[in-house]
Amino acid sequence: MATRYLYLARHGAADAFGELTDVGYKQADLLGRRLAELPIDAVWHSMLPRAAATARELAKHLPDVPVADAAELIDHVPYVPNADEMPHAWAGFFDGFDEAEAAAGRRTAEALVARFTKAPERTGADSHEVLVTHAYPIAWLVRDALEAPPTQWLGLDSANTGLTVIEYRVGLSPTLVMFNDQSHLAGDLRWTGFRATVRP
Repeated sequence: MATRYLYLARHGAADAFGELTDVGYKQADLLGRRLAELPIDAVWHSMLPRAAATARELAKHLPDVPVADAAELIDHVPYVPNADEMPHAWAGFFDGFDEAEAAAGRRTAEALVARFTKAPERTGADSHEVLVTHAYPIAWLVRDALEAPPTQWLGLDSANTGLTVIEYRVGLSPTLVMFNDQSHLAGDLRWTGFRATVRP
């Protein structure tokens, strides 16, 4: 049975202007070295500079693999909870989101799922695609794979160049193989993109 493998990666560490830092370039290089061991068919990336630069670094280790942007991978809020389902800790985060912004985010999230979560034809070939994107789209795709309620994306976060893998097959639920794996990174390069706290 053919399988679609999605390798989801958050972009490397970036500065306040959205450009990769030296740390971000090192992270992307190490992720590229890891992915070079796999039969990658395509690299898709968000149009934002930090994701595009990360994808270019990966491409150095993936000769002849096409690299292109995908509008669905843009950094966006995929779902704004209504008042009845709003987790108390997140209430202030959504201040200022109007209905038009929330609707635009939902449309982008729907397009993301529609484009990237279809299983290949049963008798087709396996596909291996890398998506270089942002924490929220990754959280949404993981939530979708787990068939979890829409608010559950709020509890999922990814480190810079953390690797998440989801498999899709016809007639089966998606399989979350790994989430936010950072084993390709040295200790001092891990856990960027999170608030400062003690990490394992």
